[in-house]
Amino acid sequence: MTAHAPSRSTAEATLVEQFEASKSLARSPRRAAAFERFAASGLPTRRVESWHYTDLRAAMTVAAPLAASPDRAAVEAAGALLAGREKGGARLVTVNGRLAPELSDALPAGAVVASREGRASGAEDPMASLVEAMAPDVLAVDVAAGAELAAPVEIAHVTVGEGAYSLYSWTEIAVGAGARATVVETFLGGTAAVQRHAATTLKLAEGAKLKHVSVVGDDPELHLESQLVDLEAEAELSAFGFVSGGALSRRQIFAKLAGAGGKIALSGLALLEGTRRADTTLQVVHAAPRGVSREFYRAIVADEAIGVFQGKVIVAPGAQKTDGAMKSQAVLLSPQAQMNAKPELEIFADDVICGHGATVASIDPEQIFYLQTRGLPKDEAESMLLEAFGVEAIDRVEDEVLANGLRALLAAWLGAGRRTAATQPRTTGAGA
Repeated sequence: MTAHAPSRSTAEATLVEQFEASKSLARSPRRAAAFERFAASGLPTRRVESWHYTDLRAAMTVAAPLAASPDRAAVEAAGALLAGREKGGARLVTVNGRLAPELSDALPAGAVVASREGRASGAEDPMASLVEAMAPDVLAVDVAAGAELAAPVEIAHVTVGEGAYSLYSWTEIAVGAGARATVVETFLGGTAAVQRHAATTLKLAEGAKLKHVSVVGDDPELHLESQLVDLEAEAELSAFGFVSGGALSRRQIFAKLAGAGGKIALSGLALLEGTRRADTTLQVVHAAPRGVSREFYRAIVADEAIGVFQGKVIVAPGAQKTDGAMKSQAVLLSPQAQMNAKPELEIFADDVICGHGATVASIDPEQIFYLQTRGLPKDEAESMLLEAFGVEAIDRVEDEVLANGLRALLAAWLGAGRRTAATQPRTTGAGA
């Protein structure tokens, strides 16, 4: 029997044309290798296990034209969008995937924007590979060994322009041995015709500590965000993702605890209304002994929105004394809202402590009734319960200033974006 390779979709054919037409991209061996990895599999479908709930090939029927290099008008528009936004530390600004030096601050002592070619990632995921191939620039932030940054560094990824277009951004954050830093990535300006592809590599040397927050609150047609994480011995990463925008958003995290005693804490909150879809998919590989991992994600899903959480923890042979715990919880606010939760463990070592759990439920009507008997209107009672549910996830952000900002975003969403809650008892789940 003769095997027939599947034909390319219209979007895949366009992506090939875009890459080959850009000589600056095609000349780079790193980018060419990355695009070859993407082209080998193409846009993922539900047949790919990790993409089972988000059939990207079906959703992305057309690849929008590449965003042009930002001109003066685009930079000014980005500056206007940022005007009035508070910043607690230095801010770096990218406009349509390219660093805008005129809008960016100097970094504090101990941190630099490195001028170098990006490091080859070897990413196996096709969409992370596509970003590595197509991103026009590399924004590399290096924190020197032993440095302690007193204030967060914000990377504002600003999207500007009219009509349909796609953009790619590749960011590398490297934290030297024993260093301490906090980085916030915010995504701004995306509109309903924008396809945004972003990737960030987080590389922590021995004993380094990094706090990372990602905020997606604008409204692009597509937001695909990948994080590629590598932790050396005794390194610690605490990362939080806040998603309240995008017609279709997917945040995927591929983390490897390569050194003994590494610690990683991944958490997030997704707020969905209308017909939005939000997918959080992560894979944490314990490749060395004494690693600790914690995953804690919550979602509030209203109207006809659909949420997805897929988490896989892999304990490699020899990674003894691993301690892992994963939990996903969601509240559905209408009979049409959906949440797909799939936590997994793959354990190849025998001296470990690992567990996972997932719950999906509506608001408890007895709790609503209790608050109403204390004089609260029903809507206010619902908002109070939902705020408490969301804040418990935000409380895992260790920086109080950042956490306060996220609490304000949650309160604003509850005030403007939430639909009527369903209070019929409906709970399914498994706990560990």
